[in-house]
Amino acid sequence: MAEPLPPTAVVRVSRVTFAPELFDDVVAADERTARYLVPAITQLPGLLHWYAGVSPEGTFVQISVWDTDEHAAQMNHLTEMRVRARADFAAVGVSFDAEHASIVHYPVTWTI
Repeated sequence: MAEPLPPTAVVRVSRVTFAPELFDDVVAADERTARYLVPAITQLPGLLHWYAGVSPEGTFVQISVWDTDEHAAQMNHLTEMRVRARADFAAVGVSFDAEHASIVHYPVTWTI
């Protein structure tokens, strides 16, 4: 059973698509960015869980669970994410335009 979440909990889903032939480069960029993103993100209040994954089919997701929408929104302003990580992923060919990237916050309705 999952631990109880606050009634205000939010799941933040960031999804990016990329050309599948970039898979190895995107995995490498993901590993590099984790070195500076993990310390920066874990300093933010309200983080409950964080998951990242890269698919060989050409998608990359970061899924996090936060205690409130306000705390989830901190990611929109985190310099390490907005500037440094985006630049590292762009350097291997990942685009963050509206066609290739989306970020959505979902209020948690139930858990297992």
